[in-house]
Amino acid sequence: MSVAVLGSGAFGTALAISLAGKGPVTLWSRSPEQARQMQETRENQQRLPGLPLPEALSVTDDLDQASQSDTLLLAVPMQKLRGMMSDHAAALRGRVLVACCKGIELNSGLGPMAVMAETLPGTRTALLTGPSFAQDIARGLPTALTLACAEADLGRDLQAQLTTANLRLYRTTDTIGAELGGALKNVIAIGCGACIGAGMGDSARAALLTRGFAEMQRLAVLKGARPETLMGLSGLGDLMLTCSSDLSRNYRFGLALGRQEPFDRSTTVEGVATAHAVAQLARDNRIEMPISTTVAQLSNGDYSVAEAMRSLLNRPLKEE
Repeated sequence: MSVAVLGSGAFGTALAISLAGKGPVTLWSRSPEQARQMQETRENQQRLPGLPLPEALSVTDDLDQASQSDTLLLAVPMQKLRGMMSDHAAALRGRVLVACCKGIELNSGLGPMAVMAETLPGTRTALLTGPSFAQDIARGLPTALTLACAEADLGRDLQAQLTTANLRLYRTTDTIGAELGGALKNVIAIGCGACIGAGMGDSARAALLTRGFAEMQRLAVLKGARPETLMGLSGLGDLMLTCSSDLSRNYRFGLALGRQEPFDRSTTVEGVATAHAVAQLARDNRIEMPISTTVAQLSNGDYSVAEAMRSLLNRPLKEE
């Protein structure tokens, strides 16, 4: 089966580079200028400078051409997934679609699998998620991800197709657990970044990460996820990576909040919209998600970091 990656950001480009080690891959950019530059310079100078594109990787701004492939990896931000699919429904229909984004849609409270099902009913879909940085994948460093697909047979086929020399995929049929793990860890990463940025120390970050993980499990199980999924790559694994590395955009955003420094708003920070969506889900389902709710307020400017931490520390004492 042939494969194309739709979305030429850092992660989409990295996936295309890794997959090109197995055979021809098409990478789609919505920008004709970027597509031309990548073809001419053989690198993504905007997102992954210094990492060459393999000969087997072709770049195009023609989505009709890219969508001729059997399997399409949708490497677009979560909040833009529905719009991209709606705009190009005719080209995407009939293909196997693999979402490569993490988050919860702000207006609907849905994850990527549900958004794909709503936008193109009947389409065969999967989700690729887990602890990974684009630079690591593009450099050929070993990385393990979760491939979530409700159809077991399709999941096995995609696992074989998308596993590469440095990219090892583990499959699951628990799509709810996989998408919520990938979404919620971004929210906790913002909180951990703010904690470190404000000089509160590693012990405070460990407490925030651990209690944040409890929130992740609480919401995921309520939504029908299997608890063990959250203990895997798409949950705990991704949480540990994202809450401890400056390569994480969500963590860096939190650092900037904690340090009261400006942050480049052109950088996609999926955890901000997800925090607001989670806060609404918590209200709708009457469950306690204090860290996620506080991160939403913090990112809005409703709280300072000191006020946010004081609010969390002053919550009623309880059993773990």
